[in-house]
Amino acid sequence: MTTSKLPPIVSIVGKSNSGKTTLIEKLIPLLRARGLRVGTVKHDAHSFDVDHPGKDSWRHREAGASFVALSSAERVFLTRKVLAQPSLEELVADSFAGHVDLVLTEGFKRAGAPKIEVHRTERSDALVCDPATDNLVAVASDRAWDVPVPVFDLNDAAGIVDFLVKRFLS
Repeated sequence: MTTSKLPPIVSIVGKSNSGKTTLIEKLIPLLRARGLRVGTVKHDAHSFDVDHPGKDSWRHREAGASFVALSSAERVFLTRKVLAQPSLEELVADSFAGHVDLVLTEGFKRAGAPKIEVHRTERSDALVCDPATDNLVAVASDRAWDVPVPVFDLNDAAGIVDFLVKRFLS
């Protein structure tokens, strides 16, 4: 594990198909335009595999390698076997500390990180986070909410970036 200071972590949460990925896609270029390095983590509630059967790296893993890296001139992909899902903080410490200024996650609504909830009226009439107990720091929605945190229009990525920079990076 690295000894670098952990970057701030902000989880973008909400119901399925509420616009979490779309919001993250809008935030990243605006944050990068401010000179910030952004990392992302997508939570997957199901098992996934991005390494394909028959490929060399898959064969290395199948032979028993605990840690496999694919490296090219443009990117590095790392995969390792874990006995239990690491906490969000452990994941960020191992993979992001020292490399990024901010980590945005998609999902991780049960983790302790500050959360921005994306809400769409057509998906639900209630928030998934309780502002009193779930470390909710903001809401991005297509309707107004009477909650003790800032509420942004779903399309106000610039306002959300201003909020993120002021709250987590100043």
